[in-house]
Amino acid sequence: MCGIAGFVDKTDSLEDYGNTIAAMSESIAHRGPDAKGEYYDRGCRLAHRRLSVIDPENGSQPMTYGVFTIVYNGELYNTGELRAALKNIGHTFDTSSDTEVLLKAFAEWGDKCLERLNGIYAFAVWNRESRKLFLARDRAGVKPLFFSEYDTGLVFASEIKALFRHPNVKPELDEEGAAALMLLGPARKGGHGVFKGIEELRPGECAVYDENGLKKRVYWRLTAAPHTETLDETAEHLGFLIKDSIERQLVSDVPLCTFLSGGLDSSLISAVAARKYADAGKRLSTFSIDYKDNRKNFVASDFQPDEDAPWIVKMSDFIGSEHTNVIIDSPALAEALDPSMTARDLPGMADVDSSLYLFCGEVKKRFTVAVSGECADEIFGGYPWYHKPELLFADGFPWARSAKKRAGLLRADIASKISPLEYVKNAADETVRGLSFLDCDTDEEKARRRMFVLNFYWFMQTLLDRKDRCSMAHGLEVRVPFCDHMIAGYAYNIPWEMKSFGGREKGLVRRISEKYLPKDVAWRKKSPYPKTHNPSYAKIVFERFVSLMSERGCRLPVLLERKSIDELIATEGRSFSENWYGQLMTTPQMFAYLIQLEMWLRTYEPEILF
Repeated sequence: MCGIAGFVDKTDSLEDYGNTIAAMSESIAHRGPDAKGEYYDRGCRLAHRRLSVIDPENGSQPMTYGVFTIVYNGELYNTGELRAALKNIGHTFDTSSDTEVLLKAFAEWGDKCLERLNGIYAFAVWNRESRKLFLARDRAGVKPLFFSEYDTGLVFASEIKALFRHPNVKPELDEEGAAALMLLGPARKGGHGVFKGIEELRPGECAVYDENGLKKRVYWRLTAAPHTETLDETAEHLGFLIKDSIERQLVSDVPLCTFLSGGLDSSLISAVAARKYADAGKRLSTFSIDYKDNRKNFVASDFQPDEDAPWIVKMSDFIGSEHTNVIIDSPALAEALDPSMTARDLPGMADVDSSLYLFCGEVKKRFTVAVSGECADEIFGGYPWYHKPELLFADGFPWARSAKKRAGLLRADIASKISPLEYVKNAADETVRGLSFLDCDTDEEKARRRMFVLNFYWFMQTLLDRKDRCSMAHGLEVRVPFCDHMIAGYAYNIPWEMKSFGGREKGLVRRISEKYLPKDVAWRKKSPYPKTHNPSYAKIVFERFVSLMSERGCRLPVLLERKSIDELIATEGRSFSENWYGQLMTTPQMFAYLIQLEMWLRTYEPEILF
């Protein structure tokens, strides 16, 4: 993985921009600590920060071939097949990097090359002859690509912070951004970067910018199709896709490990990886995260019936991995709220982010690439909202049922302008507009397709944002095999009775995993991302929130009613009874989110436009 940035200007006169491209590059140096490069042409500047994973000796960027110059962030998992196809029509190669393959694929097939790619990517290609800039993002949205248009040009980058190094892009917050922060956060609308004028290329979208402006198109979407395979055929087909995706994503010229939580998804990935490593005479390394005194403070619930720790030990012993358990204490977890917010350029999932930020920092000390189990729950129906009718058929977002309570925190004048509950409902409805379904689908089947799309383009995107920024902040590449577009496209059409085989969440994946895992691991009840159960964390974040709100420079009242802030403090959060977001963000995480929001306002100092 890497970091990319650049800008084009239709006036072709870039002398006034001085060292802008160098400043943009420096702001994302963490994404590519191994090398850097810049490209200068009339009306165009490109920058690249490289994290060397494949062919470290070669593959430097920006890379030029003919009239085309590329900056690319990502990994192609079908590089060999693409290289062979290009060789068959006369292309030759000077490196073993996937960058050269992608560049020559674009030179040969233009934007149609996207139909051939299997991987995670965000890239830009400048055509110095036609003066056109091409942008593309992978189908699942694993890799980020933000941009902002101004009167005579366009600026793009892997992270928002780089855009602000351009003199024509300023941090501004309007009512739409305020609504996103307070009603949807840590999620955000697809294509919207919260700051006014900051946009993001959506998953499966590409664009061309030229003298006529920006023109976008969707090159991939989830599409309904009849499912004609039997249960056994489906299990065999899906089993192949999952194993193939995992094994493709183990290719690396630098040290690679896997994340292992003891749950189904990470255990399956680690087991397949361990077998592949063993066949090559190597031993897999695995990593897990835990918190100081969690065993002492853990209380079982329907949501989390048991601890991860014993299952991690069992799986590590079973696959024979060299395992490292990273322990995080409450003070460090709270302190990392600030850098994890800066990593995302926005308030995020509070300590769910800060813990991952700290964890990735430890993993990076020994490894450059990790493989993780995100996204199986979104694709295969692992969450409660897939199974409870009152959530399956509800309007809005099933993981964000606190919209009314959140709206009550907003300043009244802001709330009156944005109609909070209608705003949230419209955000969900816009996502599923044009939903692909079959004429024969029942109402329940349509509801499940709707839930799949909401999860794919909302909940999953929040997790992928978190994973990319918190890992790349340390120059660690994290791959997510379940995000393979062939898996997602196939799963979209698997009937629910097959997906929920055995009456269980992700039942079909559990059946497949019996080939690789102990049966009790394969059928273990879903356990969420590990969080601290230490009451000291709740105390630390509450006390910090109180302290921040008492400071003269407190900024949160530009968004929240002061009386709402005082009520949260007086009741220690009990006045806000619902979860803030999903199943993990409860009262301590609400305070942590508001701390991140306060620090975001202080750090980025957006101009308030309302």
